[in-house]
Amino acid sequence: MIGTPLKNSATKILLLGSGELGKEVVIEAQRLGVEVIAVDRYADAPAMQVAHRSHVINMLDRTQLERVIRQERPHFIVPEIEAIDTPFLRELEEEGFTVIPTARATNLTMNREGIRRLAAEELGLPTAAYRFATSLDEFRSSVDAIGLPCVVKPIMSSSGKGQSVVKDASDIEAAWTYALEGARGASDTVIIEEFIPFDYEITLLTVRHAGGTTFCPPIGHVQIKGDYHESWQPMAMTETALAEAQRQAGAVTDALGGRGIFGVELFIKGERVWFSEVSPRPHDTGMVTMVSQNMSEFELHVRAILGLPVPAVVNLAPAASHVILAESSLPDVTFTGLTKALQVPECKLRLFGKPDTRPGRRMGVALALGAGTDEARQRAEQAAHLVSINPA
Repeated sequence: MIGTPLKNSATKILLLGSGELGKEVVIEAQRLGVEVIAVDRYADAPAMQVAHRSHVINMLDRTQLERVIRQERPHFIVPEIEAIDTPFLRELEEEGFTVIPTARATNLTMNREGIRRLAAEELGLPTAAYRFATSLDEFRSSVDAIGLPCVVKPIMSSSGKGQSVVKDASDIEAAWTYALEGARGASDTVIIEEFIPFDYEITLLTVRHAGGTTFCPPIGHVQIKGDYHESWQPMAMTETALAEAQRQAGAVTDALGGRGIFGVELFIKGERVWFSEVSPRPHDTGMVTMVSQNMSEFELHVRAILGLPVPAVVNLAPAASHVILAESSLPDVTFTGLTKALQVPECKLRLFGKPDTRPGRRMGVALALGAGTDEARQRAEQAAHLVSINPA
């Protein structure tokens, strides 16, 4: 049963984090008559622009978070970012609130140490060798133990912030400082990972729903400085590698539990597969599904949250996405070049409506279909590069 928005019968979703992914979740929820409240740390975030109402708070502040949740009394609390007081979400869940997928999953996955220990030590999944460090001396010894090159990340961060590859001993101190600067919250711990020379990496969108678990076709992607730059679907894989990727994704999402969509990242070399990370929410690389699938990752997430059926997920055609990035900091912007971009065959644009820019901030995405993924990627890149971001 779904009620009527803004009436006493309303079915209410409270979205914690209101970026571009949350915006699409709001749109899909409203299509099914759900009342949506968007929350973020700044005003006029993308999802706030399409939600029924919004709140601006520091979601790491328990007092502010509790005030909003008690005021709204949502049926579903849906985290969309990592910067949330997750221990408080566990208390709310024990009280009877429904956190998507679960409060435990949200807490574990916001911290790379928690999810890595779950995957490698509890579930026995193949991962890169890793160590954790909380001081520069410990960091140096961990790098020595893992060997060069190695990958360094804060245990709490997003969008590639603080991530680097240490290739030479002279890079060690700079990598340590960069990781701490990129950490989200007050974390002083970094993870040092073995560098795996993979052939490619994928996102395997995995949906836990009332009828079981469904896997979307694999998505290939390219990251620059640890952040998504382009993605495409389907990613060509051997049957053996795909089966192993699905096994690992199923194992980790079963361990996390709950319902909703998970973005499981994996490294592939030949037919070997290594687990990398998992996000318990729609994934940025999955924006390609807005044109590539019969149901986008956002529709799948909302269906799963509401307990509605999730039938077979079908890839409609080879497709790709490519980010539109800001190059400078501007308080107000305009976009030009849209006419030329939309003349690229089988292309669409999504401009997120973020209120300001900073260097490297994702402001939109180009989506394209093609006869194959190579053509789709070329079209998406062409369209993205035709869009210019200018001072207002």
